Parts: sequence; structure tokens; C-alpha cells
Amino acid sequence: MMMLASLLPVLLLSVRTIQADTVTASVPTFKHTDPITGKSIECERCPPGSYLRSRCTSTQKTVCAPCPAGSFTALWNYIPKCLRCSMCSMNQVVKTACAADRDCQCQCAEGYYYKQSYDMCLRHSECPSGEGVLSTGTPSDDTVCQICPNGTFSSTVSAHLNCTEHKICTAAGLQLMLKGSVWHDSVCANCQNLKSRDGADYLKEILSSFFGHYKLNIKRLRRVVHHLEQGDKGATSELSLSDLHRRLDAWVDSATASKVRQLPEILKKVGADHASERLLSKLQRIEGNLNELCGLRNEVEGTTMSQN
Repeated sequence: MMMLASLLPVLLLSVRTIQADTVTASVPTFKHTDPITGKSIECERCPPGSYLRSRCTSTQKTVCAPCPAGSFTALWNYIPKCLRCSMCSMNQVVKTACAADRDCQCQCAEGYYYKQSYDMCLRHSECPSGEGVLSTGTPSDDTVCQICPNGTFSSTVSAHLNCTEHKICTAAGLQLMLKGSVWHDSVCANCQNLKSRDGADYLKEILSSFFGHYKLNIKRLRRVVHHLEQGDKGATSELSLSDLHRRLDAWVDSATASKVRQLPEILKKVGADHASERLLSKLQRIEGNLNELCGLRNEVEGTTMSQN
């Protein structure tokens, strides 16, 4: 026991010496000509977070200094000054702040994702009417959209909203006047409380969604608004797309049934034949169901329409 006790300090000293030698051996070096002797010597590099203040000599070790604020070194080095911290570019925010031993890390700002082929952050794609968000965009990935499954719809352009289930008319004691599609909800009616409403009144429920789904070019949309408002043509010639849709929504809110019935013909006049046909078809289906399910007879362009 006495012999072991006397050997313990020697063993500990040996372990510390080995550890010190290992640390010393792991420090990278660089070759340098001693300005005093003219001989080539090896100098220790400076650790990350510092820079070389003065090189070593045959009598003095390398002198390092810490990087000042706003600069960094991420590697063992022998450079005379630290590197300036990077700045995040357009549509980027700081993910990790710059520190003495690392540069700052940036990521795309909220609503943007990194497109590698462009080496820049682009705005997340928006799912069009008739499609919902399957997965929302992240700083590294774009939005993923899907066509609304059966029984659901999306009437808006969005980078966040998923498809919504169609309302079930019978669950509320109503009759189905128009089956929902991927871009509009079902249209329901209470046959016991129709009052003076007719098919065109019910069609108004989907008109805002209709103009969002059938994307008319801005020239045609300006002509549509001009015909609907019957105002000065110059008053609509400079309106933006968002302004035009606001004017259309306002018109829908105040339009009478007789004015709504004129809409398919106006669409045809401006060259939007497909949109005109689709809207007229929707109106005819509503009129047919009102006649069949509620015992009403409504006129579409002067002719009683049957259900399609």
C-alpha cells in the first residue's frame, strides 16, 4: 500500500504531461522565417474567434487577439485581421447571429422560401381557387397545393387555407339548388320561405367566387365592370386587378336579379364565351331545381329552363 501511494503522484504527473503533449500536438501550425535568425520555424495558428497579432520567433510564441465585434474567424488561422460578418440579403432574416467564431446564418423571411437554382428567396406560391394547401411553405420549401377532394371546395387564392367541406342542405332542412364544386359551396334554398327570390338571387351567392375562379384578363375585366356600372369608360381603364374585383364585389352586393341575368350576355360581349356559358349553365341548374323541388317557374332569357 505504501508503494502504491508513493507512485500515485508520478502517475498523475505522467497523465497530465501526455494530455498537454496531445493538446500541443493538435494545435495547427504554419511555417515562417524567423526575422532574427533567418531560419524556417513553425508557429502555432490562432484558434477560431481570434486573429494573428504577431508571428512567433525563435524566442517568442505566436500572439493572437480576439476578433472585435462585427467580425469573426471560424477556423484556425494566421490572418492579420478577422473577417467581416456577412449581411442577410433581400427577403432574408438572421437565423443565428454572428459571433467571434462563426459568421451569421440567414434564412428566408416569413412567407418566402429558398430557391437553390436562383440562389434567392422567393415568395411562397398561393394555391388557386379550386385547390387547397396540402402543406404550408417553410423557409426551405414552397407551398404544396392539391385539387380539392370530392365534397370540398376553395373559393380563395391562399398560401395557408385548405379546402372546406360543402354545406349539406338537407341537414338544415333546406333543398339543394346547386351542387358545390371545387371552387364554390353548395347553394341551398328554403322552399317554405322563398318570398320574391328567384334563381338569379341564388346565383349571386357564387358570383364573387366565379370571378376569382375564371381568371379574365385585366382588359376584359375592365370592360365587364364598365358594362355593369354603365359609367365612363375612362373611369375603369386604369383600375388594377384588385380594384376591379372590389368593384365587382360591390356590384354583386347591390345587383338586382334582373341585372344578374344580364351578366352571361355581358361576358359574351367582351369575348369571355367559356365563362359566359359556365355561368348560364349554373343559373339554369338553379332555375330547374327551383321549379322541380319548390314548384316555382322562373325565366332565363325569356324561356323556362329545365334542370341540366
